[in-house]
Amino acid sequence: MALEREHLRALAEEGFDLAAVHFPEVNGSGCARVLTNFYSVPVPVGVEVQAKVHSAYVEIWHQGQCVARHERCFKRQQKVLNLEHYLDALTKKPGAFAGSTALEQWRAQGRWPASFDRFWEALKQRRGKQDGTRAMIEALLLGRQYGYAALKESLEKALDLSCFDVEALHLLLTAERNEKRPPGEAVEIGALRSYDRPQPTTKNYDQLLENYPARGVIQ
Repeated sequence: MALEREHLRALAEEGFDLAAVHFPEVNGSGCARVLTNFYSVPVPVGVEVQAKVHSAYVEIWHQGQCVARHERCFKRQQKVLNLEHYLDALTKKPGAFAGSTALEQWRAQGRWPASFDRFWEALKQRRGKQDGTRAMIEALLLGRQYGYAALKESLEKALDLSCFDVEALHLLLTAERNEKRPPGEAVEIGALRSYDRPQPTTKNYDQLLENYPARGVIQ
């Protein structure tokens, strides 16, 4: 083998995609049928997408971007749903959130911690069932932007502070993010000294009082 290695061809520079490729359309449930199962995608109904089936996961591509990635299901006629794909639609129909299959699957996968339920319950007590649920969905949309690990951490801080407001949760997320910014580099401002000007003063305005009595009213 050591002698033959010198005579072997070089490895290919570009890898070969071993996925099986399909082109399903998104159905009315927001899913694309891949082989015998249905996988949720954040793409409008009726749009054709590209599904790449790997040995352990399924990727859904649209317009050159991977818009969804699911663990591959080897059963038949199953729905594999990601709650994040339905958040925009659920903001318009918050009543469907509590009993949604996507939420049930998140709970089964351990992606819905108990702190989310406590925050959701507090929102419903303050705003009512429908508005409180809509506020919880808005909080989950922050996870799409900042990551769900950061959302969980900030949400638990909000619970400790007895602060049950989405805007406050957003503030905690951005504050946590700003604290991690690297410090700015020092800048030499010696050349800017030529632009220094004296501080303004109101001394010249005292002359306006000379023509009026001390107790008068200036209009």
